[in-house]
Amino acid sequence: MTETADTLDQQVRTADLDRWLSSRLVADDRARADLITLYAFEAELMTIPTRVTQPLLAEMRYTWWAEQMDGVFAGVPRKGHPVLEALTDLVARHGLDRAPFDALIDAHIGRVREQPHDLDAFYVGPMQVATRVLAGRGYDAAVADVARVWGLTQTGRRQEAASLKSTANGALKRLPPEGFPAVAHAALTDPDQPEPLKRLRLLWAVLRGRI
Repeated sequence: MTETADTLDQQVRTADLDRWLSSRLVADDRARADLITLYAFEAELMTIPTRVTQPLLAEMRYTWWAEQMDGVFAGVPRKGHPVLEALTDLVARHGLDRAPFDALIDAHIGRVREQPHDLDAFYVGPMQVATRVLAGRGYDAAVADVARVWGLTQTGRRQEAASLKSTANGALKRLPPEGFPAVAHAALTDPDQPEPLKRLRLLWAVLRGRI
């Protein structure tokens, strides 16, 4: 693992344990690092409200990230920024679309402005991008409902998540095994569960191919 990859890996482990654990299910080192790059980008966005005290300052930082996407998708990242440099390389190698990244940043700005939580922008788009990185294109529909289950769980709407779970698992049958680590964390429903139990739950999800 390179120094940059190790730095991003530690960043995600600290900020997003559930998705870090699911990334351990990726056997290929390069593919795992790619997944971690996506999660590190999201971690940067998630932590902005914890670093500033004023909504306007948070919005300014999100605007800065939105502007950085120009460089990322032009192949000219901000030098010296490990997340942006790794993301630029990832985007180029996988031919990723810009829209989900812009939508995610816009959704964060919306939250700062106290707008309704955009489940698709926060959860569906990012999970679809992660799936493309691991399994290629053609599986957006297969993971959309799984992403919504995860989003509903994360936002405290657990009854709605439970009612959608069967449909989500049915759609997952179309996802190849190499793509499953991109969705596995949706099987984790208790953020306070000890890490060893989370690992076991993820392993069980992989063995069944279900969340």
